[in-house]
Amino acid sequence: MSEPRKMRIINPATEELITEIETDDSRSIIEKYNLAMSAQLEWERVDLAEREAGFRRFKELLIEKRDLLARTLAEEVGKPIKQARSEITATVGRVDYFLHNVRRFLGGETIQPRDASDDGRTEERLSYDPLGVVANISAWNYPYFVGVNVFCPALLTGNAVLYKPSEISALTGLSIAELLYESGIPDDVFIPIIGDAFAGQELLKWPVSGVFFTGSYRTGRAIADIVSRRFARLQLELGGKDPVYICDDVNIQQAATIAADGAFYNTGQSCCSVERIYVHGGIYDRFVEAFLNEVKSFKVGDPLDEETYIGPVAREGQIKILEAQVQDALSQGARLALGGKRMDRKGYYFEPTVLLDVDHNMSVMREESFGPIIGIMRVKDDRQALQLMNDTRYGLTAGVFSNTEERAHAILGKVNAGSVYWNCCDRVSPRLPWSGRNDSGVGVTLGADGIRAFLRPRAWHLRNLS
Repeated sequence: MSEPRKMRIINPATEELITEIETDDSRSIIEKYNLAMSAQLEWERVDLAEREAGFRRFKELLIEKRDLLARTLAEEVGKPIKQARSEITATVGRVDYFLHNVRRFLGGETIQPRDASDDGRTEERLSYDPLGVVANISAWNYPYFVGVNVFCPALLTGNAVLYKPSEISALTGLSIAELLYESGIPDDVFIPIIGDAFAGQELLKWPVSGVFFTGSYRTGRAIADIVSRRFARLQLELGGKDPVYICDDVNIQQAATIAADGAFYNTGQSCCSVERIYVHGGIYDRFVEAFLNEVKSFKVGDPLDEETYIGPVAREGQIKILEAQVQDALSQGARLALGGKRMDRKGYYFEPTVLLDVDHNMSVMREESFGPIIGIMRVKDDRQALQLMNDTRYGLTAGVFSNTEERAHAILGKVNAGSVYWNCCDRVSPRLPWSGRNDSGVGVTLGADGIRAFLRPRAWHLRNLS
């Protein structure tokens, strides 16, 4: 049996200790699991209107306390403060979606009435039950978005949630828990599990009814191996190497501005960040010039500065991955147009980096970067662009920039990705399902399917013998 220990929370912009917090051990995780199991049975019997009222209050508190919450997020993960506030504000829209749509899945429906059946006596009905207790193993890069995608529909549909925030954003995770309790959500149906990988491993020893994870492919694969032995509901949002293709009929400045934002927003640490760009040869040089000018305009600096667009990467170890990708590309003939190294300052800062003359022998075009780095490759036509976009083991998102919707549709319809974009990128909507293909994961959050993910159907066969 492990013992509780202190976990250090480090500010990636200053490398200074923010605080130390106590982690869960094996014993506390067992106790929390048992508590959630008992509480869930009562929670699913609570009237839906009461559960909805809790999340309406949660929305109000997000806005009321947004500045304080954003500062905590900026300090512990290095997210620029304006972007942190934007994440919290936009989370309200996701909660709204679930509040407006959850009720239609919980009322049940008659599939075939008695008077329409062959014998005139048998009615067929459909109802839904909650899964039970689910594990929400969340991510640090968008802790509000990634968390609420799971715990909001899970709690609204009557489940209890064992919520493990990333150790990198544990303070934000605890803030979310306090907001929910203040909103009226019972503290025994939403229970934080605090710690690093050990806490996640201990949590998965217990027979939760569903596991919802966002993170690396490697960790997701390990989780899948464990969960598959018990046939629990599994949702994994894993890595990505999301491509964008710039056709030769676009407004070059417009496309460059949007693509640069897609690549470098949140310091390139978004699940659907643009990670590779293909440009039609007819406009390649002009696009590159516009793109570089846009990236040069991004201010790198203190996350608490209102003008900062790019902050530090959240994990110091990621710098080695970025450095290795740069060196690999240069050794194979790529040209460094911008950046390329760790910045000479306190904190985990890496220069905004643009590599040209890249190809698919280079890791920067094949392996997830998750940082402020992009490779831009010249292509001769749409056919080559499509082939390269699909030359990946991932399949989260893909985008095409073109003045012609039909042209973009013809390409995007053949790209193997869960979400596709025409003239936009790095975008998630609560109204549409969020899912990955291949090594980008399995299962769905958001949209109607993201509500059904927390429910089990019950088929009713009802025959009147009188």
